[in-house]
Amino acid sequence: MADKTNGQPGPKPSSHGAPEALADTGLFSHYQNSHFFCELTNSGGHTDPQVELIRDRLNALPLDDLRSRAKQAEQELYNLGITFTVYSERDAIDRILPFDLVPRILARKEWQHIEAGVKQRVQALNMFLWDIYHDQNVLRDGIIPRDLVVGNANFCPAMIGLDVPGGTYVHINGTDLVRDDAGRFLVLEDNARTPSGVSYVIENRHTTLRVMPDIAAGIDLMPVDEYGMRLQNALAELAPEGVDNPQVVLLSPGIYNSAYFEHVFLAREMGVPLVEGRDLVTENDRVYMRTTAGLRPVHSIYRRLNDDFLDPEAFDPTSMLGVPGLVQAYRKGNITIANAIGTGVADDKAVYAYMPRIIRYYLSEEPILSNVETHICAEPEGLAYTLANLKNLVVKPVGESGGYGLIIGPHATQDELAEFRTKLEADPANYISQPVINLSVSPTLCENGLEPRHVDLRPFAVTGKSTWVLPGGLSRVALRRGSLVVNSSQGGGSKDTWVLAQ
Repeated sequence: MADKTNGQPGPKPSSHGAPEALADTGLFSHYQNSHFFCELTNSGGHTDPQVELIRDRLNALPLDDLRSRAKQAEQELYNLGITFTVYSERDAIDRILPFDLVPRILARKEWQHIEAGVKQRVQALNMFLWDIYHDQNVLRDGIIPRDLVVGNANFCPAMIGLDVPGGTYVHINGTDLVRDDAGRFLVLEDNARTPSGVSYVIENRHTTLRVMPDIAAGIDLMPVDEYGMRLQNALAELAPEGVDNPQVVLLSPGIYNSAYFEHVFLAREMGVPLVEGRDLVTENDRVYMRTTAGLRPVHSIYRRLNDDFLDPEAFDPTSMLGVPGLVQAYRKGNITIANAIGTGVADDKAVYAYMPRIIRYYLSEEPILSNVETHICAEPEGLAYTLANLKNLVVKPVGESGGYGLIIGPHATQDELAEFRTKLEADPANYISQPVINLSVSPTLCENGLEPRHVDLRPFAVTGKSTWVLPGGLSRVALRRGSLVVNSSQGGGSKDTWVLAQ
């Protein structure tokens, strides 16, 4: 199945196609981009005076100066302990996420388009989740195949009939966007379980402003610092009824989790305790936190561990990370869990393919942000198309993340394609395929100076009784020349994302 509806068109490039150098002299004098939409030169850069000012200031920097500032930024990130864990590298467990100092810039109109599209998508996701755990009208009306939902590994029968506060299942959502060679923003996937990366958004901004204050001087940027406050407020307003001063906590698997830095960072930003499963206990279907002064009631949990580990009585009995009795307290309405249990079915890559239909079904609107054309290999038509065009497609397992388990046809060898074809034919339901998108590029500091590198964007939405979207989001950059894989676990880095306020 492929849905090719484009929805509302995104911004168009002001120039495209020919190789270009931005200046005869200066930092950009050798910057050549021959094939791709460039975030700096085509994104409002010819009409917005603030973008032109930023570009001129960057161009005036000597290359050695930019390299020196980049080293300073890297040292600051190291000193702050801003790390992620790569388990496959046993001799280098904690790594600094590579950071590129040249910011990615979004004009105000571009951001308004993204913001509206993300809000629409989050609203549809929450309505979809409410429906599949209650009336299941979307299944009866044939909008999406029943087996794709109820047979999904992330569908949670324990959630059937449970009324979550405010109808909010997805309190924190990360929508991965890419930009094609026409300048349109497209949704690559939804992250509705435990999306990570927002800490880098905030720390990237702090680092950029510290080491490049002259570049940002006088530029009116939308701020990113209120994320923690917004998230804490959302979880407090959706706490169980009758609680005057709700206690919110952040539940972490512990120090060995790959995103543990982020857990510490967000707990501090929210002003809430960081706890592990052993710090919580249930009594009489209520949740309490162990403190030196005794047990203290807990009303909302921002959990950063997967469903299977949340409660050994309800899910995996061997889990040492969760809280026995948590699900029973949840079903009794005595605790709010963000994101709700069972949300993983909504960000499954196969379900993603039906999101344009889901948006039309619940909202009677056209999608503001289009999907990337997607073929579901569980369906005969989708499998046949994928097998016939394997060398031209990106094929992904529906349950994986982080860039694992996929193949990029044009970059694969004949042996790799043959091996993958065997996997695909053996388990077609595990895969979807998409065309290779010519991702937009952004100027990035490389060994020989500034060079174009592919980027994506993950805006973060916080939903309580309404939805707020953090201005900008996480711009991830594929640091290897020609690579389309931006994930940190696959060698990618990040950039600060500047949204112009005017």
